[in-house]
Amino acid sequence: MIPKDLKYTQDHEWVRLEGGKARVGITHHAQKELGDIVFAELPEVGKKVKRGERVATVESVKAVGEVFAPLAGEVVEVNDALASSPDLVNKDPYGQGWLFVVKMSDPAETAGLLDAARYAALVGEKG
Repeated sequence: MIPKDLKYTQDHEWVRLEGGKARVGITHHAQKELGDIVFAELPEVGKKVKRGERVATVESVKAVGEVFAPLAGEVVEVNDALASSPDLVNKDPYGQGWLFVVKMSDPAETAGLLDAARYAALVGEKG
């Protein structure tokens, strides 16, 4: 099930808009494709990111997935719980498995994100 209250990227990140900030994680589809997540390398708080820039990686037993910034801005928070429990990405990708929060520098960039129906069509699932 693809949550309808989130925005998505073609690279399988989800975005929860929270005022001038964007909480970012990888989608259920992405974590399912990767398999059991064993490590997450997150950006440093304070890092300036550009839209489309690789900012994090998630490693599973079978692959390494790159995570790209869906929006430009500054990383203001990271999910420290993933250091000891990277499997939260598998167990709760849209909740406790979030990766980082970006303070947006250009909120107009959100117009380039996909809604749930367009993301569902991209991955061949029902919205």
